[in-house]
Amino acid sequence: MTTTSGAAYAPEPIPAPVVGAGDFSFAAVGLDHGHIYGMCEGLMGAGATLKWVYDPDPAKVAEFRDKFPDVQVARAEDEVLGDDEVRLVAGAPVTSERCALGLRAIEAGKDYFVDKAPLTTLDQLAAAREATARTGRKYAVYYSERIHVEAAVLAGQLIDQGAIGRVLQVMGLGPHRLGTGRPDWFYEKEKYGGILCDIGSHNFEQMLHFAGAKDAEVGYSAIANYNHPEHPGLDDFGEASIVMDTGASGYVRVDWFTPDGLSTWGDGRTFVLGTEGYLELRKYANVATDQGPGHVFLVDGKGEHHIVAEGKVGFPYFGQLVLDCLERTETAMTQEHAFKAAELSVLAQQGARVLSA
Repeated sequence: MTTTSGAAYAPEPIPAPVVGAGDFSFAAVGLDHGHIYGMCEGLMGAGATLKWVYDPDPAKVAEFRDKFPDVQVARAEDEVLGDDEVRLVAGAPVTSERCALGLRAIEAGKDYFVDKAPLTTLDQLAAAREATARTGRKYAVYYSERIHVEAAVLAGQLIDQGAIGRVLQVMGLGPHRLGTGRPDWFYEKEKYGGILCDIGSHNFEQMLHFAGAKDAEVGYSAIANYNHPEHPGLDDFGEASIVMDTGASGYVRVDWFTPDGLSTWGDGRTFVLGTEGYLELRKYANVATDQGPGHVFLVDGKGEHHIVAEGKVGFPYFGQLVLDCLERTETAMTQEHAFKAAELSVLAQQGARVLSA
């Protein structure tokens, strides 16, 4: 077997901050999901200034300030929304409440950056589409398993460089560890949206992005609660297949069955088949090795390549989003792309066959 570094495909430079201190202020509102920390860190890495935090739970705010001690604590959400210096609101409340927060932020003249899943119903999607179209404000989504994972960032660069030719299929595997200490809302389907709407949204976004697709149809979807009868509202397994407008197919499997022996929270993998080669991403672990995360395997006409992405490409999305907010452009992600991934997630969840336990 021939293994090379894949040096023929050069990563783009690691992005630098795009604004200076105080040039772009944002606020964190709604701390129900830990992704808010990654969202804030990504924006701050791009030079943005975290000015405010608000959540009705003082314990969540205190924990947040342990990480970000310079942030001001707002007495109410309106204090944030009424501050003209705040250009963007980052939010990670309970999933079913994320759209309502976004609509309030948009009506206050702010752009909105929300944790995935960005919404849970088609009615919410329609309201978000109407608000962004009417105001020109952004409803950006933290699809972290692509935009905040260097292996996925590098894969996108390789595909753009033509490394595997035309993309024919994208397969995403998103196992997660359930663990303990989850909040009550995590097990209530009307609040978290279901497994395909929730963690599946990452994979629908990746399928569209890697295939360069603008639209898709859900061909099949299924959900199950195989092994958690004590939580009847929990989907612990989900899968779906789609056909995209490029002709490419996509498949996603998500579950809550990561065993305790895995060194990380989930063995997330993505496979991308092209006409001239294929990619495999081992995002968070290369199982049974001590090699850490960020592995990209590329097979093409010249050989077999193993590239470790960690520390090589960074996370350009955040700087692009900051500049998009300032310049009213769509470089980081188009609004319709963010909404289309959410739409497919909701449709797959709503139309899913319930598999027998």
